[in-house]
This record gives sequence, structure tokens and C-alpha cells, in this order.
Amino acid sequence: MVTGGARNIGRAIARALAAGGAAVMVNARSSREEAAETVALIKSAGGRAALHIADVTDAGAVAAMVEATAKEFGRLDLLVNNAALRAETALGEMKLDEWRRVLSSILDGSFLCAQACLPHLARAGGGAIVNIGGLTAHKGATGRAHVVTAKAGIVGLTRALALELAPQGITVNCVVPGTIETVRGLPGAPERPAHRQGLPPLGRRGEPDEVAAAVRFLCGPGARYITGQSLHVSGGGYMA
Repeated sequence: MVTGGARNIGRAIARALAAGGAAVMVNARSSREEAAETVALIKSAGGRAALHIADVTDAGAVAAMVEATAKEFGRLDLLVNNAALRAETALGEMKLDEWRRVLSSILDGSFLCAQACLPHLARAGGGAIVNIGGLTAHKGATGRAHVVTAKAGIVGLTRALALELAPQGITVNCVVPGTIETVRGLPGAPERPAHRQGLPPLGRRGEPDEVAAAVRFLCGPGARYITGQSLHVSGGGYMA
């Protein structure tokens, strides 16, 4: 199950997992057409996928999505928590509602999805949870106090769940994208934020497929002895 799988990194992750043989439930909160396109791309390549619209901050909606996934595919082995809001607001202008909305989409959503998936992951004999972090959680950024805080919390959640779920054979890791070449939204949307305009040491922005490759590895058989880690996919951006 991949949350926030309608486009960009989420779409790339869903396609990469499907290419590796996984049947993928693609989640979106409201982008039905784009999520349906993700499913169509997977199916056209010979993979298995389905679509479920749900708000990951709604416990009831998450529970229904998890059960729909298990019913559709017969089991649930992998969870990728990618859903997030990425707002840009100066601290002095930030409203409490916006702060809570961003933290809820990232932290509450990841918690609710992990909790709802846990019985299925355990029943499968051990599975994998991959949380999608953010480089700004490690370096900071202006105008993103809510996002930086939430993504830093994802690192903590990853470590906490890795320890708690290890006895059940469930691995929990975090992939941290750097500056990735993504579609920024509809025409007229804000320009790329200042903290993402520069280039990392490798001299280019990353591609969603490069983030997806790291997620696929951590979900796969070659990563069964890796847990509680944050894997940076940033072209060296964390060093710069």
C-alpha cells in the first residue's frame, strides 16, 4: 500500500514496487484522476494495482483502506507512507490550523497507517514499512517550520517502530529524498522554494525513480537485515 501515490515520487514508488512483482494499492486523498493514471500505467506494464481514495488522517478511512487492500490482494506485506502536505508559510504568518494540518497529514497519517497495517504485516510473517522523510528535517529550511518538524518526527517514528516491531520480523526504515525533479502543481503554482533551487554535490536534481529504487530495495528480500535507518537519496545534499 502506497499512500500519496497519485504522482511524482509516490507514483514512481508504486510503479517500482509493481515492477518488482508486488500488487499495489495506490492511495490518494483527492487526486482520483492522477491516481487512476498511476494504476493504468502499472497495469499497462503487466502489473497488478488498484485505487483507493482515503484521507490518511481519518482513522476510519485508513482502516477501510487497509481492509480493502487485504481483500483485493489477499494479503498486505508492504506499507509506504508517502502522503504529505508541503506548504510554504513564514512563521509569523502561520496559522495554528495550517501547522496542525501539515503535522497531521505526515505524522498522524503515518501512525494510523502503520497501526492499521500491523496485524496484516505480522500475519504475513514479517513485512516492511518505509516512511518518506525530507532533507529539510536534517538541514532546516525557512518558511517550513511545520514540514521540517513533521519530517523530523518521521525519523523518530521510524526508529521507535523499528525497535517495537523487530520481534515480529517487520523492518521499518526511512528514505530521505533531497532535491527531486517533480511536478510542482497546477499552472500558476509557486516557484520552487529557495532552499530547493541550488544543486547538490552531484550537480543535478534527482529523479523520482531514484527515490523509488531505494524504497524498492528496502521493501525487498535483500534488505531484511536493515531496520531503523534513514537512507538519504540526495546527491550528497546532506553533506553540502
